[in-house]
Amino acid sequence: MTYPLLFVFGVGIVAILVAAYIARWILKLESGTQRMQRVNSYIILGTNTYLKRQIRTIIFVIPWPALILFLLFNWSTSLAFVCGVILSLFAGYIGMNIAVRTSVRTANVARQSASATLKTGFLGGAVMGLVVPGIGLVAILLLYVLLNDTIALVGFGFGASLAALFGQIGGGIFTKSADIGADLVGKIEMEIPEDDPRNPAVIADLVGDNVGDCAGRGSDLFQTFSGDITTGILMGVIFIALYGTNGIIFPIMLEAVGVIASIFGIALVRKWKRISTTGSLMIGLIATAIMSLIGLFFLSTKFLNDVSLFFAGLFGVAAMFICIIVTLYYTGFGRGPVHHVAESSQAGAALNMITGISTGLGTPLLPMIAVLAAVVGSYVITGQSLYGLVITNIGTDFALAFIMAADAFGPISDNAAGIAEMSGISGEATETLHSLDAVGNTMKAATKGYAMASGTVTSFLIFAAYFATANISFVSIESPFAVVALFLGVVLPLPLVSLTIRATADGAFKIVDEVRLQFKEKLGLKEGKVPPDYSRCIDIATKNALSKMVLPGIISIVTPIVVGLLFGPTALGMLLIGATGSAAMLGFFFSNTGALLDNAKKLVESGLYGGKNSHAHKATIVGDTVGDPLKDVAGPAVLIFMKLLGMTALLVLPLLL
Repeated sequence: MTYPLLFVFGVGIVAILVAAYIARWILKLESGTQRMQRVNSYIILGTNTYLKRQIRTIIFVIPWPALILFLLFNWSTSLAFVCGVILSLFAGYIGMNIAVRTSVRTANVARQSASATLKTGFLGGAVMGLVVPGIGLVAILLLYVLLNDTIALVGFGFGASLAALFGQIGGGIFTKSADIGADLVGKIEMEIPEDDPRNPAVIADLVGDNVGDCAGRGSDLFQTFSGDITTGILMGVIFIALYGTNGIIFPIMLEAVGVIASIFGIALVRKWKRISTTGSLMIGLIATAIMSLIGLFFLSTKFLNDVSLFFAGLFGVAAMFICIIVTLYYTGFGRGPVHHVAESSQAGAALNMITGISTGLGTPLLPMIAVLAAVVGSYVITGQSLYGLVITNIGTDFALAFIMAADAFGPISDNAAGIAEMSGISGEATETLHSLDAVGNTMKAATKGYAMASGTVTSFLIFAAYFATANISFVSIESPFAVVALFLGVVLPLPLVSLTIRATADGAFKIVDEVRLQFKEKLGLKEGKVPPDYSRCIDIATKNALSKMVLPGIISIVTPIVVGLLFGPTALGMLLIGATGSAAMLGFFFSNTGALLDNAKKLVESGLYGGKNSHAHKATIVGDTVGDPLKDVAGPAVLIFMKLLGMTALLVLPLLL
């Protein structure tokens, strides 16, 4: 058993070292003109200011659950919880710190070489893509070896989930408040271009891309990675009679295989001749999946001597690709659905949103069928074993490091285009960056589709582990408690979504007032004769986001505890089932609808259906403004919510038995 553990530890260290090497290579690149560096310094200052305040807020909240865990369980569970919180935030911070510095270098590289721009931007995202699983592997392995306590590992997953909820919701509220505020006044009222330096909210918008899409997503995917390993180890303990101790460490070994494959896939990403940028990224993703499956086959047959587990993992990989392909079809730049929404925008904003929402409502069907088929297929092919579901879940995680790199590539390319716009760069460099931004936006949508697929399978696994641990094999509907809990679970994501979208609207309203005030009071601002006060909008967005991110977290933790204590473990299990089904469908709908409306706007801006400043363009701006909080606040929020709910239930289960 020593050699497998050393293998996992070694892979974690290698991932961190490769990330450090890439970061060093990026930081050696030139950061452009003085004007570019000045714009980037504003963004760095804003991101650091927000994250420092966010950490202070979280530090105030975290001691209370840590103390409760210490009193209810032991010091090891409390320690693991704190480690989960700290490492989740740290992983997100490291990725964001490199991403914000990569953006200006990507913008500068675009002035010299269009082909090198993709490589620079993607490798900046790869730093976060490798740091997150690297830290996760090392941390969980050390906790497993030193503490030898599965409940403590659940505490680690719970801490990572809680930090991810705060990070993703807080960052999402910040970025979309700034984005909406900047667009409503800048584009619609003042009719100035996107990322124009005259807009007082433009720096806050660029800061938001980093704190929401980099730091927040880094914490989110760290939670996914650590949560999947934790539940896998827990299920391995349940199946120890069948697989022995090898079944316990098998999930973490598979995650390590996925990290190795992702390093190989990341190395393949470059601008290939006669292949689109999206195609170049897909080559890396496919290579990652193939290498992972080879490793899975070897370990399944040699380590556990059960080839059926290979097919269970294959189902997970297939579900992941189906969800990504469906997302790319519905949200891809220039695809049929995007054209349909853009065309309808010629009749006004109302039809833009009606078409976008109606199309978005159809998007969860195929991904959900793919996920459900993978779950059922793995269960059947492994002889009706829930351990097969563990491997299916890991199968959706194989490309997590690569997916994370592609996800961070989105805000990096967005920031690079913004820096170029604000620095007065024009010509071929601007065209390169804007085309890269469109690809980055599509990849962000695809990675959200992946995250929802992976998160849904994870939630299936969590409540399977919950029912197996609680030894519940039969649920009676004669008692109303189980049915009531099921319906409560179905409705629970809705108030959470309401809180986050309302918080975004409140922040955007305050920023709109501030931007209007500056254009009114600063004479010459619209003409570019005087600079705006960027710090005011950053401060408004920060205060609003931090004040509104705590309540959703409290709801996610308190609800399962109250239901479990009042109605028992069976009712709590039904709550998990209802919440998972509801949150999964809402998540797919929110993410795809928002991305669809966003790319419809970009399609019109490319010159189709009237082009910029046309009636259709103004309609798509309204649609994009509505879609932004759906895809970047509500969608990620329900994804984290359903996993945090499950982790909380697993943690309190021993107290209910």
